[in-house]
Amino acid sequence: MPRLRWIFLLAFITLASCIVGTACVFEYRKINGLNVAIAERSERLEEQERAVMEYREKAHFYQTPEGIAHLAREQYNLALPGERIYMVVSASADKPSP
Repeated sequence: MPRLRWIFLLAFITLASCIVGTACVFEYRKINGLNVAIAERSERLEEQERAVMEYREKAHFYQTPEGIAHLAREQYNLALPGERIYMVVSASADKPSP
């Protein structure tokens, strides 16, 4: 029959190993969750950096004379002197064509 102190020692070692094991499992889960959050935020950061780069390219383009002309034609329907403008009208099914 084992002595009482060996039983207490075995019980203490078992309890300590269970506590340490549980703590390790919780820490690994927390680390995994943080890794997932870092990956998601890294993807979002890359998207934001791409958007900023596109906006900088557009700002640089619209500071040039070609960019200003493009903006004037696209948004304000302006034309340079001497340019001809053609208007394309499509006939719809609701209106009879003239």
